[in-house]
Amino acid sequence: MADHALLFGQAPARFGDLPNDDASLFALARGREEGDHKLAPLAMTKWFNTNYHFLVPELDAGRPFCLDASRYLAEVQEALASEPRAKPVLIGPMTFLWLSRGAMAEERLSRAEELAAAYAALLAELARLGVAWVQIDEPILGLDLPDEWLAAFEPTYHRLKTPGIRLLLATYFGELNGQISLVTGLPVDGLHVDATGATDLLNVIDRLPAFKVLSVGMLDGRSIWRADLEAMLDVLEPIHARLGDRLWLAPSCSLLHLPLDACEERIHEEKRLPAALAENLSFARQKLDELALLAQGLAQGRAAIADEIQAARGARERLDALRGRRDPARREALRESLQSQPSRASAYPLRAERQRERLDLPLLPTTTIGSFPQTDNIRAARRAFKRGELGTEVYEQRMQGQIREVIRAQESLGIDLLVHGEAERNDMVEYFGEQLDGYGFTAQGWVQSYGSRCIKPPIIWGDVARPRPMTVRWSEYAQSLTVRPMKGMLTGPVTLLFWSFVRDDLSREQVAYQIAEALRDEVRDLAEAGIPAVQVDEPAFREGLPLRRRDWPSYLDWAVRAFRHATAVAPDHCQIHTHMCYSEFNDIIDSIAALDADVITIETTRSNMQLLDAFADFDYPNEIGPGVYDIHSPLVPSVEEIEARIRLALEKVPAERLWINPDCGLKTRGWPEVRAALEAMAEAARRQRAESRAQP
Repeated sequence: MADHALLFGQAPARFGDLPNDDASLFALARGREEGDHKLAPLAMTKWFNTNYHFLVPELDAGRPFCLDASRYLAEVQEALASEPRAKPVLIGPMTFLWLSRGAMAEERLSRAEELAAAYAALLAELARLGVAWVQIDEPILGLDLPDEWLAAFEPTYHRLKTPGIRLLLATYFGELNGQISLVTGLPVDGLHVDATGATDLLNVIDRLPAFKVLSVGMLDGRSIWRADLEAMLDVLEPIHARLGDRLWLAPSCSLLHLPLDACEERIHEEKRLPAALAENLSFARQKLDELALLAQGLAQGRAAIADEIQAARGARERLDALRGRRDPARREALRESLQSQPSRASAYPLRAERQRERLDLPLLPTTTIGSFPQTDNIRAARRAFKRGELGTEVYEQRMQGQIREVIRAQESLGIDLLVHGEAERNDMVEYFGEQLDGYGFTAQGWVQSYGSRCIKPPIIWGDVARPRPMTVRWSEYAQSLTVRPMKGMLTGPVTLLFWSFVRDDLSREQVAYQIAEALRDEVRDLAEAGIPAVQVDEPAFREGLPLRRRDWPSYLDWAVRAFRHATAVAPDHCQIHTHMCYSEFNDIIDSIAALDADVITIETTRSNMQLLDAFADFDYPNEIGPGVYDIHSPLVPSVEEIEARIRLALEKVPAERLWINPDCGLKTRGWPEVRAALEAMAEAARRQRAESRAQP
């Protein structure tokens, strides 16, 4: 999205006239300092319901769309030099407008004709390079769009028609549902659909004009599991009989959501994976191999790939036979425990009174979201420990040393509710998965999250359970170092679910409940150990929301239930916190309130506190910590900047229910900027605390 903003001359006016180059892209992502003036970066949010982030363009009505395609065309030329049939891919004009900000939706829509002209100019350039096909991605067709946006598709795409270029319109992350007639009738030469559900595929074929190709996304581009080739051929063979050469095969979506390779050589390196699990993995390169097998099976008959079909079937049978895949006793115990609605012993007002008495915090208390910088020393110690070069006792002593430094730093800065810094944790999901039954871990299964940040999601392959406490001793040690209250840190059940690659033989709801049961044990143990606050992070809570509103109630019901099952065991005097990232809260605020967390922290800096409007309009009853500085940018905020944000927050949240904290965890930042930013945050809180007390 940021690339397209530069491609069409839509850098925000505050940056001036930026050329379309890498330096400009970094400026949009990270912000920039010009003397004493700070240029804020673009906001960042999730790409639909994935864990991939994108930078949100800001459209300015006074800045016309102006094509600056030299960088993009150079990339296309490089691809064509390697493969003359290469198919360039563009985010569609309607999706670009819908996902951008800086103007009301109707104002953005009014610019569709102007943007289409810029796209047409780009397509003409691609035609001159000899490009035959261009893919235009319009994933917003999987959303519940207003009628006026749906009506704008046809005239917009008529303006894209370019001699010599054939267009493939691509949708993904869901079915077309009520938009089949619209999409099949658009003036394009082909259509790509996500067929992982396959319930409306025949309706698409029935309405597809005879001159158009259909690209069927039968292979799930977000699933790491080996394909059931036989079942897929059952679907594809009658379609192939009808369409012949007009049938194309593809993954359901981009493969950027998968690790690169699970080839045999690498699988042998994955020593932590059972062999029966490793042989069932299909990453990006394996998906391409499976596509080739499906094409061969359609062209030559199933007998041509009989060995591969049998191999896939046998691999799944061996996986299903693995010990730990299914535990009937655990499933029955969990089913019984979920018969009643999980809830805290007392309502929030009574809990809040007991928590204030125990914590004894000042007005506008300060805290952080949990993690502190993962330094080179921490990473070196972890690598040495994993390689067996560092014994357990020495490694833990080094981690304790890091915890001591974090505690001393927070005390010197004047932070009120402390955290231990999570030095011992490699990742907020992987760390817990490594200690839970039912999880597996690759050595090289990295996927991009945003920018240069990558994550290595664990694999949920069996029934999840907690064999022993996971975090208690680290929190106990940290609390022993200070008289200030300490906050235990856990990752919530929905996030542990959605930020993992999840088994495909059990519903996500059931897996979420299994994780919640494990976390419930951990919350109980932390409370019994005397930890006065526990944060159960749910940054993926909205990410899991289905794209169609009709499917929201079911998801929200079980997501809220899973969180409450994990946290309801906490006694009244134990304060439950949660944290959420990159979320538009207005349309699910009642479900967030239903979580019944005592304190919720949210990211609000890049929206200049606008995301807080949902909580103010709803009259959110519990306590709120809107982030007052952006940890995704290296720019260090001044005391005055943070004070201004606190004042904005105080317009929407009473001082007695307002917390002061960063937007997110500090793991990816360096210590110098963290110290400076937290010092500014603590000083701003002290000033506003004094100002609030001075007011009548």
